[in-house]
Amino acid sequence: MIEKLLQDPAFWTVALFVIPLLLRVPIAIALASSALVVAYKWDMGYEMLSYNIYAGIAKFPLLAIPFFILAGVIMERAGIAGRIIDLMKALVGSRTGGLAIATVAVATFWGAVSGSGPATVAALGLILIPGMVSTGYDKPFATATVAVTSGLAIVIPPSIAFIVYGGVANVSVPALFAAGFIPGLLVAGCIMLAVWIISYKKGYRAAPVENPEPIGKAFKNAFWGVMTPVIILGGIYGGIFTPTEAAAVAVVYGLVVGLFIYRTLTSLSQLFEIFAATVHATAIVMIVVTCAGLFSWVGSTVGLVEKSASILLAVSENQWIVLFMINIILLLAGMILDAISIYYVFLPILLPLIVHFGWDPIWFGVMMTINLAVGQVTPPVAVNLYVGANISGLRIEDITKPALPLIGAALFALVLVIVFPELSTFTPRILGLSP
Repeated sequence: MIEKLLQDPAFWTVALFVIPLLLRVPIAIALASSALVVAYKWDMGYEMLSYNIYAGIAKFPLLAIPFFILAGVIMERAGIAGRIIDLMKALVGSRTGGLAIATVAVATFWGAVSGSGPATVAALGLILIPGMVSTGYDKPFATATVAVTSGLAIVIPPSIAFIVYGGVANVSVPALFAAGFIPGLLVAGCIMLAVWIISYKKGYRAAPVENPEPIGKAFKNAFWGVMTPVIILGGIYGGIFTPTEAAAVAVVYGLVVGLFIYRTLTSLSQLFEIFAATVHATAIVMIVVTCAGLFSWVGSTVGLVEKSASILLAVSENQWIVLFMINIILLLAGMILDAISIYYVFLPILLPLIVHFGWDPIWFGVMMTINLAVGQVTPPVAVNLYVGANISGLRIEDITKPALPLIGAALFALVLVIVFPELSTFTPRILGLSP
């Protein structure tokens, strides 16, 4: 039995990936080294490796990733985030838990701009965390609120995560964008309820807004920022442009707002910093995409996909038990892997199960993405918590405890999405984006 296992390339594909990961080797290196060693040992041909490296990233939909990253950086540097925050403060800041609720609302909205959880924490945390602390909120709670809600950036469309899922699973990206609306707002609503309850118990309340005029002024200042997702998503669902083209439109729109309307981008050095930050973030994402795609191909070639699926089906043929196991696996994977790697590593294994049980791939994509959003705030990786800790100057241990009730609220919303698939499939169906 052991000898047979040691001769199985599928076993070594997993082992050579997990062992470096446990040794804290960067995820891209762990994925690539496993794929290369197995491909060399079982003579899969170097020409196929080079072909798959190229084929994994030479996809038109993936062009949306650098463009959406660039659009997010532009809009953050153009001051759009600050104006939206001022609007939310003016609307609800004086109520019990108002700033916490506003933080959830802003992070949810900003997810429709950046499409990236860590980028949302970085863009909003520098403004929201000090703002909440200055009005009496506990710093760990303020940081946890920003970090947990920023995970919604990969659920609220447009979403880089949905673009990757659509490419791997061959599912319509506009349909996924439409499907993410209601579940994303549901998760945000559950987190809002959690932060309000905590704020009510602890007496968190900002100073009341005495003059109603700032609300109108704040809306006027934030108008062009508020229009960002309207233009992007309206163009996609109106059939004016594709999601990839929408990403380029978002870049142009952000530059027009920053250069000519708000006039906050005033020098070439600012543009250079914006492009440098975008190239850095894009390089990290695309290296992981390349290595994860190579690992996925090798795993499929050696039969890892079929064997893993058969193991899950051997446990039970009951779809609810299998679905429960899948969610536990995804939640655990989210604790150690980034979202893009999880799509490439686990989705090929799960696709046969989607077909076997007749699950809607759009609903499954939303469910999987909410899982990965939770994974961004669950240690030991918890990338959103690390970014929040770096901004606030706290230890990650300080943030974890206040984050737990908010994570619980997100998991409750996940259960609702699982039990009621219509929450995900309703919007694409009425827009004519899915059967």
